[in-house]
Amino acid sequence: MADYSDKELLQMFKAEDTKDFAFNVIIKNYQERLYWHIRKIVINHEDADDVLQNTFVKIWKGLHRFREDSKLYTWLYRIATNESLTFLKQKKRRYFVSFVDVENQLKNTLESDNYFNGDEIQMKLQKAILKLPEKQRLVFNMKYFDEMKYEDMSEILETSIGALKASYHHAVKKIENYLKNN
Repeated sequence: MADYSDKELLQMFKAEDTKDFAFNVIIKNYQERLYWHIRKIVINHEDADDVLQNTFVKIWKGLHRFREDSKLYTWLYRIATNESLTFLKQKKRRYFVSFVDVENQLKNTLESDNYFNGDEIQMKLQKAILKLPEKQRLVFNMKYFDEMKYEDMSEILETSIGALKASYHHAVKKIENYLKNN
């Protein structure tokens, strides 16, 4: 399969005879990165698969309205992030649990996850990340693991670069403290 630019893929998506092909290439190009982005938010493999599927359904339904004001990549990540956060909020509401209970549930899921094969320090880091407030956790994951630029995060999270830098700084400090004390 040849490499296509996002611009070419978007043009192909708008043409009825190449729409399905273009969408399949978009899935192939972004599925793995989006999966791991989602997975870092919802932790559980099955939940991440469900959220990823919902993300691609939203992308399919909305791609014809994409105005190309931002990069396709940042638009896809915004949808994946919003779907992940919506999933966690629904989970909290569905089970009438507090954020602390959801945090504990995510920690327990991480500990019993067959797909997680990290060593002890990696497990400790993941537990520290789960202790962070939602926004700090998102910013930390996007910067540290995805190596995303603040400009892209700003578009995805619709937050100022200064606020993102502050969130990342606070997240790093909290993680350092957790690792020292646990």
